[in-house]
Amino acid sequence: MTAKSGLHVENIVKRFGSLTALENVSASFRPGEIHAVLGENGAGKSTLMGILSGFVVPDSGTVMLNGNPVPVGRPFDCKRLGIEMIHQHFTLVSEFTIAENFALSRLPGLLSSSEVSARAEPSLAAATRLGWELEPGRRVSSLSVGAQQRIEILKALGGDAQVIIFDEPTAVLSPDEVEDLFRVLRQLKSDGHVVILIAHKLSEVLSIADHVTVLRRGKWIASAPIADVDERKLAEWMVGELPPPLAERKGTELVPGLVGQDLTVLGDRGEAAIKNCSFEIKRGEILGIGGVDGNGQLELAEALVAVRPVAGALNFAGKQVNAEEMRISYVPQDRQHDGLAMGMTIEENLLITGHRKPMLRKGPFLNFRALNQWANELVKRFSVKANSPADRVAGLSGGNQQKVVVSRALDEQPDLLVVVNPTRGLDIRATEYVHSKIQEARDAGAAVALFSTDLDEIYALADRVMFLSRGELIADTGAESLFGAKA
Repeated sequence: MTAKSGLHVENIVKRFGSLTALENVSASFRPGEIHAVLGENGAGKSTLMGILSGFVVPDSGTVMLNGNPVPVGRPFDCKRLGIEMIHQHFTLVSEFTIAENFALSRLPGLLSSSEVSARAEPSLAAATRLGWELEPGRRVSSLSVGAQQRIEILKALGGDAQVIIFDEPTAVLSPDEVEDLFRVLRQLKSDGHVVILIAHKLSEVLSIADHVTVLRRGKWIASAPIADVDERKLAEWMVGELPPPLAERKGTELVPGLVGQDLTVLGDRGEAAIKNCSFEIKRGEILGIGGVDGNGQLELAEALVAVRPVAGALNFAGKQVNAEEMRISYVPQDRQHDGLAMGMTIEENLLITGHRKPMLRKGPFLNFRALNQWANELVKRFSVKANSPADRVAGLSGGNQQKVVVSRALDEQPDLLVVVNPTRGLDIRATEYVHSKIQEARDAGAAVALFSTDLDEIYALADRVMFLSRGELIADTGAESLFGAKA
């Protein structure tokens, strides 16, 4: 391996208006190495990866691959050089088959003809090498999130990938899928690829990475071999100071809250996603509901907030659940599809529920001065990295988009709070803050249903834990068989 081999960035600067996203950042990513890039939301990770893959043009600085300049700002040319990025939000055509998605990624231009089987063959061969069994004719829309991620990885391996960038690849995966992904990352490393991993979970970084680089507020903070650091050191580099620990639960007398009796909920294809499900969540209690994605979590969560029809009895404090009369707050699973209007501003997205606040109205009209003050306070309180609430949410990082959704849900005290993977894609400080706000809602008397695929999150927050398996709720004793041993 020569000194020039691999991907190198030097003195990268990138500004968006008055916001400096990257300031003189330098780093080296070498073949046969898994290099993790860490930082809080807004630290500059996504901007740096966008520059490496050609989607963002730096204001100054150089990018070199094996000693040769990389054509920054030209993603197709970067792809042809062998720089591939597995985006956090997948770039698949859901109505195409697996083979058609593989073929599409290998088209040299929009006017090219596509012989699907021939163009898909390299990706299918890569699947065989990695031990993944595929049905090439199956539509992508029918695949689980973990299976869709495999398709994205195989798209990259169907070309001559030298550098593969993974943007938060474990955020939507179950523990078993994470373990399989890590097996593949190690295989890519042993094959001589440059593997770059954007991540937030420090325990995962320590278990898989060989080297780590930390960014904070757009600046390079440190780079080190993973053997030279521990979780605390990485956290200090990322946030400057460690967040306070979660508050311990105060003893309170619980009162009746949400009761579901013999609930049945249908999925999008008319199947019974939830079957004869019964449970109770008292006011002042968090019920953690875990399990692998696709076992009815989404359907049950949507039924609880009256987004999806439900058969059976669903009552709150002895009365039938009524979304018009109750204060129900919801953090959905898919922030971009279900949680945000991507073409609207932060302020407009906050107004989706905030318009009901008396303080924001003058008779039938909005009080724009009060509205602007309220939106600014929420942006500041939840540390949303934006120039102002007038910024469009489409321009925010994934973690900051999640903060907008969470801030809207937790702004006022709900009777029922339903959250689905509330800290997915958030950094350490933001995760601790969101956890504390969920606890505050519980301690103020909300009944909280916490759906999460993160076992650590479940056990850190929940007062009781249950698991969904094939649409049925089972007791905590089933955790090991569903998730693996507790941490």
